[in-house]
Formats: sequence, structure tokens, C-alpha cells
Amino acid sequence: MKNFNVYIAFLVLFSAFVSCSPKLAQNTNTSSKSILYPTESDTARVQFLTSISNSLAVTKQQSSFTSSIVGEQQIKEIAKPYGVSIRDGKVYVCDVTLRAVAIIDLDNKTFDYMVPKGKQSFALPLNSFIDQEGKIYVVDTNKHLISVFNQDHNIIAQFGEDTNINPTDIFIKNGKIYVVDAKGNRVNMYDHKTNEFIDYFPKTVAGNDDHLYTPTNIFITNERIYVSDLGATNVKIYDLDGKHVKNIGSLGAQIGKFVRPKGIAADKEEILYVVDAAFEQIQMFNKKGELLMFFGGPYDKNRPGGLWLPTQMTIDYENIKYFQQYVDPKYDLKYIILVANQFGPDKINIYGRVDLKK
Repeated sequence: MKNFNVYIAFLVLFSAFVSCSPKLAQNTNTSSKSILYPTESDTARVQFLTSISNSLAVTKQQSSFTSSIVGEQQIKEIAKPYGVSIRDGKVYVCDVTLRAVAIIDLDNKTFDYMVPKGKQSFALPLNSFIDQEGKIYVVDTNKHLISVFNQDHNIIAQFGEDTNINPTDIFIKNGKIYVVDAKGNRVNMYDHKTNEFIDYFPKTVAGNDDHLYTPTNIFITNERIYVSDLGATNVKIYDLDGKHVKNIGSLGAQIGKFVRPKGIAADKEEILYVVDAAFEQIQMFNKKGELLMFFGGPYDKNRPGGLWLPTQMTIDYENIKYFQQYVDPKYDLKYIILVANQFGPDKINIYGRVDLKK
């Protein structure tokens, strides 16, 4: 009962900041039906754009005549996503139920699965990262390793198993592969060319501010390394050398605090987004660590944009053209925000960071 009362109190606070917006029909962009955070009476900063849950959202639809000849089009589903990433018009979704990576090609309007066989098969593909060459790095938590695939989806390397890690997330930056090790309570670094282990951080002990207790996710900008720490219910920030800068948040049901911090991402202005899987919302913080706003909220079938056990998220500036059609005409789209939901009908929510047109 105590937890329930805390949850109700949080929802009351949430309602005070983000009141209900008019109902949005799926994939529409009429301004009177847009889902905006905060509401349209204020200057909106985030808009729910659309969602992707299966192949019908992206593939070309068959005519009734074609269906009568070749048969009905097979619908490919996203079952239980965890990680989501995007590059060069392709959305990559790690599906822990299907033990596959769904690859959604927004240019060619195709929906396929990457499912390696035999000894190379996935046990629990949790997160992925696609580098500049198009190589796909997949974190397999149960196999304690990272598998690397080329653009033809053939495996070309595996690493991490010999370092006895429990990998949960991955990020590549400045010639280094950063792998979150939940078992070792640290972030391991590998050489991007050779996949060889280089070093790790933080080099500390329990009780210190920089110690990681159960790290889950990582995001790196040109200035900072952000790591969500589920065990400490906060986000720890390091510089690019792995030196601790500060922490954001703590355990609590109030705004600015966390219960189950998971996916994180930051934009070019170092605005930090943090997914809270317990309260099913995303909080935004400025570079100083001050709360700016939050959005999402528990799933509601009558109002798109809600979350249902959200996990990973990412920010992307390069692929906004694929979602421009959903943007409220009064706003300019700065970048997109992709969030994975493990449950509910909307598996991948796509939001937009928006600004009023001048």
C-alpha cells in the first residue's frame, strides 16, 4: 500500500506539470490533434510523432489484387524490444523474446530479422551500436560477449568473453568501444580496430561518489560520458578520460529522482534524457543537472505517446526526414528521440524535440 500511495503521489505531480492533450489518431500531423509536452498552451519542447511495432508501419502495402495472386502479406512483429538504435535510415531493435535484431529499412520500406544460427545465435541480445562503417555490434548479456556483424549480417568478430563480463550496453566514440559491465560495476574500454581490451573505469571502491553499483546504459557526447546506475538509482557523469564529474538524481518518487533509471541519451547541448522504467516517463535535465521537464507517462489506449515498461532510448539528428511528416506545422524538428517499450501495442515510440517556428 505504501508503494501504491507513492505512485499516486507521483502521478499527481506529473499531472500538475503535464496536463492532458487532445486525442491523437495514429500517424496524423494535424495541429489540433498533436501530442505535445508541455501542452499546447505552453511552448512545446517535445512532440510524440509516431510508433513502430511491426512491418505494417513501414512496408509497402499490397493491393487486394496482388494478395489474391501471391497471398496475404506476412506481418513481422516486434515482440519484446530492449535496445533501439538508428543509422543511415535503418532502425535496429534488439528483441529479447525473438532472440533477434529487427532491422527496419525506412528507405527501402523493408522489415527483416538478423538471426544468427548455431553457436553464433543470440541468447539475450540486449543492446546494439552501429559504427560509421555500418558494422553492427550486439551486446549478448547471457553469452557474456559482444558480436560484430558486417552489413550483410554475417558475423565477423566476437569479444569480451575472456574478460568475464556481464555486458548490458555499448557505445563507440573516439576509437574506443565502451561496454557497460553490470557484473564488474564498471565500464570496459576496447580498441575499435582490434577489439582488444584497453582499460576500465571508474577505479574506485563502494561508498565513493563515482562508484558504479549496477550500471545498465551508457551514452557519450563530445564532452561527457553518461552512465545510468540502477543500483544507486542515479546517473553518473564522467569526462572523456573517465574522471568523475558529478551525479544526477537519487532514489525517490519526486520529480528529479528515479526508481529504475535505464536508457539515457544527451543532445548536442548536453540536455540529458533519462528513462525511468518504474514510472514510465522520461525526465530531461540541463547541463547543470537541473530538471527541465518530463514526458511520456503510463500507456493510455486513448492517448498515444505513453510508455509501457520503457528500456533503452537514443537521440538522432541525421534521420529526421523520415519523420518530418508527423511534426506539428507550427514547429521545427531539431532531432528525434526513439524509446523502446517492452510491453503494450507501441513497441518503439518516436518523439521529436521541437521548437516554435520563427
